[in-house]
Amino acid sequence: MNVPYIRRSLEPVLKKAVAEFPAVVLTGPRQSGKTTLLKRLFGRRYRYVSLEAPDVRASAVEDPRTFLDVHSPPVIVDEVQHVPTLLSYVKEKIDADRGKHGQFLLTGSQNLLLAEQVTESLAGRGAMLRLLPLSRREAEERPQLSLPWEAKRRSSRKTACGFVEGWQGFLRGGYPELVARPDRDAHRWHASYIQTYLERDVRTLRQVGDLTQYQNFLRVLAARSAQLLNLTDVARDLGVAVNTIKAWLSVLEATYQVIVLRPYFANVGKRLVKTAKVYFTDVGTLCYLAGLRDPEHAAAGPMGVAIMETAVLSEIVKTLTHRGVDPRVYFWRTSAGTEVDFVIEAGGKLVPIEVKLSATPRPVMASSIRRVQEDFRETALPGYVVHPGDVCLPLSPGVTALPFADL
Repeated sequence: MNVPYIRRSLEPVLKKAVAEFPAVVLTGPRQSGKTTLLKRLFGRRYRYVSLEAPDVRASAVEDPRTFLDVHSPPVIVDEVQHVPTLLSYVKEKIDADRGKHGQFLLTGSQNLLLAEQVTESLAGRGAMLRLLPLSRREAEERPQLSLPWEAKRRSSRKTACGFVEGWQGFLRGGYPELVARPDRDAHRWHASYIQTYLERDVRTLRQVGDLTQYQNFLRVLAARSAQLLNLTDVARDLGVAVNTIKAWLSVLEATYQVIVLRPYFANVGKRLVKTAKVYFTDVGTLCYLAGLRDPEHAAAGPMGVAIMETAVLSEIVKTLTHRGVDPRVYFWRTSAGTEVDFVIEAGGKLVPIEVKLSATPRPVMASSIRRVQEDFRETALPGYVVHPGDVCLPLSPGVTALPFADL
């Protein structure tokens, strides 16, 4: 059964890149819609080949020049992370006809290997873009909707939805197949997705030996989502070395399963040495790993705040990423413990955002944001308290309560 196509915010960015570069590398997690997007936009003009099949992969490894002669440009090469060395021969092809743009469209689901190869082989020849699961605005067929703090005119369409519908959406997450097909059993889909992810992506990376232990690591990480991450505690709970946990975390980042959030400091150097927080890229993945299947239980249980924060962060990161922008999102925390969930760097300014589980916003919820605005008077913009209700109102000068549906 075909999955209905959902328009992506990345489409104009991708078209522009194809018109300007000989090669475009589209990365992102498995099942985020990379192949569907490329076929939708370029399928009539481009050949298509996938390196997923072992025999096709073997031919690319054993005789890459012949492989590229058979599958000559313009061509979409899918799952190129299986043969990253192919990029050196792609470079050779491009250099033979350097003035021609849009020759190779490549996809992959492992950022680590591809980023290294693109830097080495396709510097100046290729653009690298990322496609994550669907943002809420894409799912609602408003892919170009701006963010609240941007000067662009916002859509007047009301998007508030009921409590159960909103939390059911969090449980399902943003992968295109689950959004486009409401009849699919989300729990079963995520179970299959994690198993496929472990066997096809994780198994190929040398840092991971025991897949069962790695799956336990995923669940432990889910339980600590949105908290300051103590790697020593995680290592002790799993009975493995801290360096192993660091390596596993890098695998999750490289395969786009998590977002590592660091604290904001005016001194950029300090950001890299302080304790980070980890969020799952897709809120549905988090809910599955936490064992949640019921909207009321998800909202009222101990994971409620983490789920809400994950949904907000995911929406911001997806929206910016799908514009071809590298999101600059942090959290802010003082030595006294005052904290703001997210601080977004936008055009040299800072947008502070607090996330609350209560659908009844109150002025006291703005206190941490006001502290950021006092400490960064020159750069702080008006802030937002994002909540799951449907009330939009000012909480104090420079702070607005914003429904998640309006983010």
